[in-house]
Amino acid sequence: MVSWPDLGTRVTVRYRRPAGSVPPLTDAVGHLLALDPVVRVRTKTGAVVEFAPADVVALRALTDAPVRTSAIRALEHAAAAARPGDEHAWLDGWLLRSGRGAGPAANSAMPLDISARPAAIPEIVTWYERRGLTPRLAIPERLLALPPGTAAEHTEQILVCDLAGVPPGPPDGGTWRAAVTEAPDGTRWVGLAAAPREEALAWGASRGATRAYVELDDRDTDAIALAASLGFRLHHRRRYIRARPLDTV
Repeated sequence: MVSWPDLGTRVTVRYRRPAGSVPPLTDAVGHLLALDPVVRVRTKTGAVVEFAPADVVALRALTDAPVRTSAIRALEHAAAAARPGDEHAWLDGWLLRSGRGAGPAANSAMPLDISARPAAIPEIVTWYERRGLTPRLAIPERLLALPPGTAAEHTEQILVCDLAGVPPGPPDGGTWRAAVTEAPDGTRWVGLAAAPREEALAWGASRGATRAYVELDDRDTDAIALAASLGFRLHHRRRYIRARPLDTV
């Protein structure tokens, strides 16, 4: 009996083709989207392969292709453009954003430029304290090294999917929140503010987006599973840390 991994896992699945097919077996390689009533696997071309669970004869979970640091930085640039906050400024490679009542993504400092260093943290703290705000750092993994044991107040998963094959939807949007921005590498992204919906992806495609991302709480397993069922996969994580004058992250 096949033991299935979590939705969103990259897999290779061998399954039986219809009776009389030559060859009788074939393989699907991609991200696992669904298991019931049919198995659905999205391949790297964006095509979705479907087959019955009873036809599966072999399964192997694969590691995702490694995400380059430059790709993380590019996506974070696009996400930052979607939520700049009420006020923003650059300080020694850090993007500082503030906005009363805004969520952490629009009210934190991120080491977005390759030149960012921990030495700027005391000035970051002062910038937020002058505005009566709690100074926080938003640290995407691999953009800045953190000392072992550094405690995060909050961790997000940044999940992505390609919009190849997604038909454009109505250009006026819906009741969900989304924004289309462009990364420095030219990729046009649609960013979703909550659990993804197919209508939001279609709206993004209608605005020229070729890829989508969603930022979800690391503990929100239901939303993460829903995203996986729509073809999203983990790109990287982002940690929020309370900044103090003597921090050495």
